[in-house]
Amino acid sequence: MAANYKEELVGVFGHPVAENPTCVMQNAAFAAAGLNWRYLTIEVRPEQLPAAINGLRGMNFRGINCTIPHKVAVMSLLDEARPDAAMIGAVNTVRVDGRGRLIGENTDGKGFLRGIREDAGMDPAGKSVVILGAGGASRAIAVELALAGVRQIRIANRSVERGQAMVGDLVNRTKVNAELVPLVGRYRVGKDVDILINATSIGLYPDVEARPEVQLEEARGNLLVADAIPNPPDTRLLQECRQRGFKTLNGLAMLVYQGAIGFEMWTGQKADEGAMKAALGKAFGI
Repeated sequence: MAANYKEELVGVFGHPVAENPTCVMQNAAFAAAGLNWRYLTIEVRPEQLPAAINGLRGMNFRGINCTIPHKVAVMSLLDEARPDAAMIGAVNTVRVDGRGRLIGENTDGKGFLRGIREDAGMDPAGKSVVILGAGGASRAIAVELALAGVRQIRIANRSVERGQAMVGDLVNRTKVNAELVPLVGRYRVGKDVDILINATSIGLYPDVEARPEVQLEEARGNLLVADAIPNPPDTRLLQECRQRGFKTLNGLAMLVYQGAIGFEMWTGQKADEGAMKAALGKAFGI
């Protein structure tokens, strides 16, 4: 019997990247769909990114994810960035179109927004949001929340220049009420905040004991705390917030939902989200 032994390749470029669990859920989704595809986890240092993108073309990958620190830098290396990714100013998913061109997409914010609505059961419209960090994930989350009608977004970031650039882009592109709060020492979360989001890498494996410097004594009782970090899914920040009685949302929600969108972009098929969640649950023992 004839057999096809060629696997279609996708994966993730990042540095560091060993802690990224996307391969677990995407390979489970490929298996569930009966697709001979393979998701690879690939270490790419910043100075190696141009060569890695050329390698992607040369080895006929079907697409790639980009994670820290490549989401912004990769944009100049692609043939096109879709309008929403250009609005965000960051790309987390690259797909190859029918002409072999590399197209930049951003699924992070859409995945996060779905997690807020479906897993946390909250409509963000009219809410006041604080986002810690001003990187690619923060940009994607902020844009989608702005388009969903949040009342206010505050970006808390240590680098004033980087934070101000993000706020300027956000206001110009979405007209949302946004401001920068320079992050010096501990950030005090006031009673006017409805949603607190950690979009930094603080707490990411292997630094699992780290947590963002936030002060929660004055926070409202129904505060929702969301962490974009997927590994570990139960970060120290989320543990402490649950102990205080706050509702929490871990990073696996965003990971699965944005990954399902990317799966469909690459394969043209719907992803089995149940298989993806089950695979991650087994991997993390939850």
